[in-house]
Amino acid sequence: MNEGREPIEQLGHLTHLLKGMLESESPEKKQAQQIIHSLNEELKGLTIHKRIQPYDQVKLSRHPKRPTGFELISSVFDHFTELHGDRCYSDDAAIVTGIARLGDIPVTVIAHQKGRNLEENLKCNFGMANPEGYRKAKRVMKQAERFGRPVISLIDTPGAYPGIGAEERGQALAIAENLYLMSRLQVPIIAVITGEGGSGGALGVGLADRLLMFENAIYSVISPEGCAAILWKDAKKADEAAVALKLTATDLLGMGIADQMIKEPTEGAHADPHQAARALQDALIETTLELLAIPLHRLLAERTTKYRKIGVM
Repeated sequence: MNEGREPIEQLGHLTHLLKGMLESESPEKKQAQQIIHSLNEELKGLTIHKRIQPYDQVKLSRHPKRPTGFELISSVFDHFTELHGDRCYSDDAAIVTGIARLGDIPVTVIAHQKGRNLEENLKCNFGMANPEGYRKAKRVMKQAERFGRPVISLIDTPGAYPGIGAEERGQALAIAENLYLMSRLQVPIIAVITGEGGSGGALGVGLADRLLMFENAIYSVISPEGCAAILWKDAKKADEAAVALKLTATDLLGMGIADQMIKEPTEGAHADPHQAARALQDALIETTLELLAIPLHRLLAERTTKYRKIGVM
């Protein structure tokens, strides 16, 4: 694995090869057993060490093979029907919306989408939505309210697109209107940070009754590189900035911003996307059923209280 994880992957592969030697009655069998024990101890130490480094988790959240929004939708939901367009300007491929079933529960799904290659990333703008993406999300949230469907938002974006065209078409207003709508939407809202949760781009579809995060996801007002460039005039200090920003799932759980952390496979969600999707599905079903059992007036009151408490010492 790249981006700071190669030693772990190499040790794991070597351990696998040595285990194959144990199945034969070769003279090297005892030596292989000793080497395996030593490598497993080193592998455990490396894994623990890596897990406590926030910038390593930043890299994992951006891993090019991390499950995309469409991939998670395909694995977690049934009968997904995509809904296109904001009925105002155009469709935005950076945000996917539609209706689906989560087990037996009809839901509305909103998801950021990143690509697997340059062509796909250009099409979906590297997961950075334009105003029409947020207006599309607003449209389907209003529809969800009319039909009484819970809203589930899968977030993975470095941020809203900051281009001139986006600003001219009302980027800030589109996000603000979504926040206003979500603050009083009369159905349960669940947001999941599946990769990067970048600034207002994430928040624009992220105000929710419950905020879930994958274990190696991040959620921050600015990227570590951007923070380092501002504070120290040196983007190379991004690892220090990642610590200061407290952007990991563990940090955000401790501050009461995130409500639940979803465990990933040992090497990250990309190592076993199906396992990651199953864990997400289980968490979503449990949380959705919990929220559906709460009377609407209480749900809205608790949503208000949740956000008023953030930042209060």
